Amino acid sequence: MSEAATEQFTASANDAGRRVDVVLAERFPKLSRNRVQHPVDDGFVLVNNQPPRRASRLAKGDAVECTIPERSPRVGPDPDIACSTIHAGDEVIAIDKPAGLAVHPGAGRPNGTLVNGLLARFPEIAGVGGAERPGIVHRLDMDTSGVMLVARTEIAYHSLVEQFGERKIQKTYVALVAGSFPHASGTIEAPIGRSTADPRRMEVDWSGRSALSKFRRVARTNHASLLELDLVTGRTHQARVHLAAVGFAVLGDSVYGTDGGADRQMLHAWRISADLPDGTRLTARAGLHADMLQALVEFDIDGAEYGATDWLVD
Repeated sequence: MSEAATEQFTASANDAGRRVDVVLAERFPKLSRNRVQHPVDDGFVLVNNQPPRRASRLAKGDAVECTIPERSPRVGPDPDIACSTIHAGDEVIAIDKPAGLAVHPGAGRPNGTLVNGLLARFPEIAGVGGAERPGIVHRLDMDTSGVMLVARTEIAYHSLVEQFGERKIQKTYVALVAGSFPHASGTIEAPIGRSTADPRRMEVDWSGRSALSKFRRVARTNHASLLELDLVTGRTHQARVHLAAVGFAVLGDSVYGTDGGADRQMLHAWRISADLPDGTRLTARAGLHADMLQALVEFDIDGAEYGATDWLVD
């Protein structure tokens, strides 16, 4: 299989009961397990014409279609990429990502990403967790702003990945949604899967992966509401899909709602908390960016409590 070609095969009796990503890694031994998992996550693998999860298990006779995108050139540093550092510890870096910046290179975007900027400032992360997405343990959508954690060492990388998997990392977002949100607090629990009509979109899918979001209404007017969201799980587009599913799409989200006159989706990763390898815990906050603060002013909503950028290790 050429690295950019699509190959189809039928799952054999030996494949039955085994994880999709494991079978693919064995069928294409020249590719790393990491390079197999990303296409599964990104919708480039279909099982019986449906996008699976990487942990989905095959049955004998399943029709599998797999496209492995071409390997991106080795990611290089770019000092012109703007990115604010909230805290640079020995093991973990907390950064404030601006809206409009992709986290890492991908199809059609070989450079000009957060990773390129990080490599210029922290060259030691090169190769941490893999050469294509060095240091990256989680992502924010391109048009979502706010705090992210980046691993500076392999030990920190594996620790953070494990914590994300075990839901030990606390993530709080702030969202400005269209309409007067009726509930003071509560939870949205609805599984999320990749859309079969458009693999770039996600949707509530009762056969998808479990997803849980807790919310608190901070303020509301007749036309907009400010919400605080704790994402217990970390599914792709989770906050956006859940809010759209209950009828209150993020303002400016043209994928799951309408732009509402905003230049980008009004969603901001405000706070994150994770354990460090030395046993202490890092909490980092990124204050709301100017465009979101201006949107709040226009709706006569006070966002002062989300203005500070700071960090604490205890």
